[in-house]
Amino acid sequence: LGAASRHRAAEEVRADFQRRVPYSYLQRAYIQLNKLEEAANAAHTFFMANPEHMEIQQDIENYKTTAGKVSLTDHEAKQHMEDYSAGVRHYDKEEYELAIEFLERALKGYYSEDEDCQIMCEGPQRFEEYEYLDYKAGLYEAVADHYMQVLACKHDCVRELATRSGRISPIENFLPLHYDYLQFAYYRVGDYVKALECAKSYLLFHPNDEDVLENAGYYEGLLEDTMDSDTIKPRKEAKMLLQRHKLESHLLQVAAAGLGYAYTEPNYWNRYGARQDEHSVPSSISSEPEDGPRLSLTKKPMPKPDRELKEGGPLLYSDVKFVYNSQQLNGSQRVLLDNVISEEQCRELHRVASGIMLAGDGYRGKTSPHTPNERFEGATVLKALKYGYEGRVPLKSARLFYDISEKARRIVESYFMLNSTLYFSYTHLVCRTALSGQQERRNDLSHPIHADNCLLDPEANECWKEPPAYTFRDYSALLYMNADFEGGEFIFTEMDAKTVTASIKPKCGRMISFSSGGENPHGVKAVTKGQRCAVALWFTLDPLYRELERIQADEVIAMLDQEHLGPSEMNINPKDEL
Repeated sequence: LGAASRHRAAEEVRADFQRRVPYSYLQRAYIQLNKLEEAANAAHTFFMANPEHMEIQQDIENYKTTAGKVSLTDHEAKQHMEDYSAGVRHYDKEEYELAIEFLERALKGYYSEDEDCQIMCEGPQRFEEYEYLDYKAGLYEAVADHYMQVLACKHDCVRELATRSGRISPIENFLPLHYDYLQFAYYRVGDYVKALECAKSYLLFHPNDEDVLENAGYYEGLLEDTMDSDTIKPRKEAKMLLQRHKLESHLLQVAAAGLGYAYTEPNYWNRYGARQDEHSVPSSISSEPEDGPRLSLTKKPMPKPDRELKEGGPLLYSDVKFVYNSQQLNGSQRVLLDNVISEEQCRELHRVASGIMLAGDGYRGKTSPHTPNERFEGATVLKALKYGYEGRVPLKSARLFYDISEKARRIVESYFMLNSTLYFSYTHLVCRTALSGQQERRNDLSHPIHADNCLLDPEANECWKEPPAYTFRDYSALLYMNADFEGGEFIFTEMDAKTVTASIKPKCGRMISFSSGGENPHGVKAVTKGQRCAVALWFTLDPLYRELERIQADEVIAMLDQEHLGPSEMNINPKDEL
C-alpha cells in the first residue's frame, strides 16, 4: 500500500552486489593506495563468486609474488558454508573429532541462517509474470497471490542456503550430507548413540537409503546390550524443518491449482550428492569378524550420463600411434596419441600460423589474457582459408589446417566410440610466446586450471555446469606442432586444481584428447622460453552448437573441391566480415 519506496535498489545494482562487483573496484582502489593485502582480499572475495574470471585469478597470483605470503580472506563468506567445508576437509584427513566440531557448528549456523532467510522473505515481492502495481485481481486474490509469493520464497531457502556465492546451482543434498558425514565420524570416535542419532536424522530425508539403513542397523547392534535403540530419535530441528518444508510444498501446490498458475516442486534433496570418500573409507570395517555386521560406506552412485562412456575404438589412420589410455593417464575419458601429423605438416602449419595469427584472437584483443608473462596469438580455420583465398598464405597450407582438424575430429569420434556425430564447437590455432625479461621467479601458469564445459570451483570440489561456461562442449583435443620451447607442459589435476594426475610434454604430432567436463580439470604450465603452438579443438554432440565459422569453411572447401576455381571466378566475397 502507498507509494513505492525510494530506498529500493535497482535490479542492476542488486545483481552487481550478488556478483560481488564492488570488490573488483575495491581491489583497484587499494592498489592505488599501495595496500596490497587489502587488494588481495578484495580480489579473492570477488574471485570466489567469479571463478571464471581469469584476470582476477592472475591478479591474486601477482599479489602472492609481490606481497609475499598473504592469507586470503573472503569478506562475504557464508560461515555455515565455511564450517561445512572445513569439516569435510578434516573428515577426508580422518581427523574425525575436528570434523565433528566443524560439522556440528555448520549445522547450528545452517538453522540460524534458515531462520534469517525465512524472515527476509517477508516483504514486497517481485512477480515474474506481471508488475505488482498493474495487477488487476481482486483484493482477496491479490492477498493470496502475495502470500504464496512469500511462501515460495521461504520454501526456496533450502536452495539458497546450499548455494555458494555467485553460483546458480546448489550443493546437492547439502543439509542431509551433514548428518551423513557425522554418522560415520561419530562411529569412528566411538560415540554410537550420536552415530545412530545422525543416521536416523539422515533417513528422515532419504528413508530408503540402503547404505545408511545398514549403518543404522549396525549401530543398533552395537548398543543393544546397553540401551534401547528406539529411545534414540532423529534430531528435533531436522524433523521440524522437513515437516515445515513438506507443508510448504503442499500449500504451494494447492494454491497453484486454485489460483491458476504453474508450480513444479524442485528436487531439493537430490540423493546423488554424496560423501566423496571412496578412497579414505573402507567398504567394511576390517576389525569386525567376517560374519559380523558390515558397514556399506562406499561412494553413492552418481547420475547416469546421457550416453554410455566408452573408449578404445579404432584410430582410423595407420600412422597414428597409441600412447596412453585413461587408466595410464590416471583419469577417465582421456587418450594420448602420437604421429597424428608429420614433421613436414608441423612445419607447414607453423608457417601458416606466422602469417595469419592475431594477438589476442578469441580474447577480444587481449594480448596476454591468461598471464602477463606471455603473448597469446590465434586464428580460426575460416580466417586461414580467407587468407589462402586472397593469396596472403599458400591455399594448400590453409587447406592443411582444415584437413588436419577434420582428421582429429574423426579420430576422437572413433576412439571414444560415440554413437552420434561429433561436431566442431570451436577450432583455434594458438601460440603462446614467452616474453623476454619476465621469466624470473615465475609461479603462474600459462593457462590456469579449468574445465571446458563447467565452472571449476576447487574450494567446493565442484564444477558448476552453468553459464558463462560453454556447457554444450562434450570433448576436447589439443594437437601440438612443436617442442622447441621450455616449459608449457599440459597437466591434468584433481578438482582441487592442485593435485597433478598427469603431465604431458608437447611435441610435433602429439595429440591429447579428453571429455570436457569436471572429470578432467587441466591447464598449461608456464612457457618460459620460446613459442609453443597447437591446434585447439572443442567438440559437441549437439548440432545446435556447431561452429558457425566451420560450417562456412565447409562451404568454401566444397566449392573449391567442386569447381577448382580461382578467386575471381568464385561467387564469394573474401572481405566479408563474419
